[in-house]
Amino acid sequence: MPELPEVETIANGVNARVRGRRIERVWTSGKPQTFKSSQAEIARTLTGARIERVRRVGKTIVMDLRGAEAQSAQFLVHLGMTGRLLVAQPEVPWPTHTHAVLSLSDGRQVRFVDPRRFGRLSVLSGAATYQGPGTEPTTVLVDEFAQLFQGRRLAIKAALLHQSILHGVGNIYADESLFRAGIRPRRQAGRLSRTQLGRLHAALQEVLAEAIRLGGSSVSDYVDADGVQGFFQLQHKVYSRAGQPCRECATVLKKIVVGGRTTVYCPRCQQ
Repeated sequence: MPELPEVETIANGVNARVRGRRIERVWTSGKPQTFKSSQAEIARTLTGARIERVRRVGKTIVMDLRGAEAQSAQFLVHLGMTGRLLVAQPEVPWPTHTHAVLSLSDGRQVRFVDPRRFGRLSVLSGAATYQGPGTEPTTVLVDEFAQLFQGRRLAIKAALLHQSILHGVGNIYADESLFRAGIRPRRQAGRLSRTQLGRLHAALQEVLAEAIRLGGSSVSDYVDADGVQGFFQLQHKVYSRAGQPCRECATVLKKIVVGGRTTVYCPRCQQ
């Protein structure tokens, strides 16, 4: 599933290409699993609207819209496990499993493609603004970050994945941040010291910023708005490297399950 850096990369790429354009027509596939709002409501809200900007909130892409009568609305795109949001010229053939197409005033199209149909499309109209389920990890200050975990009995890996605590962090970046912070994933979140949480805050911000700069991690289906893969997977220290030597100390990396998710860590570097 695309995580924060991948969703940020896609949102930024789409924003750079379509900001300021008007949506002239909307096509949807009729596959009900894909749509949280009705397809009729999506088409009605989007048709004729101007795209003010495209941005990320948690793991959701938010397209801010301005209607013909200056009414505001938002188009929400959750990519699920295999979703893609692509910008293409109309003559380029639609990929298989295309479920929504926004035809723009300059002739280009924004296409939502999702083979497994775990992604979701919806709209918010009027004064409602999508805020996301938790705290934004790229801007949270260290004191607020530490407070988020006070008294929590969850393992710190599970806490990092809990979207109501920090939205956007997933398996890849939780593992990589815990490694850089030197913290074992099964440590109880509420028992970590202020110093340890400070290290984790710095590591998480560092990992997310580096991953965004490198266009995210392409370990499965992820590509950006132009269909290009990311490069952060080349920097992974532990994720998906179980049984291989640690790149820092050469200790064999271990694989465990935390909160139902496969987790890899170094038993020497992480305490």
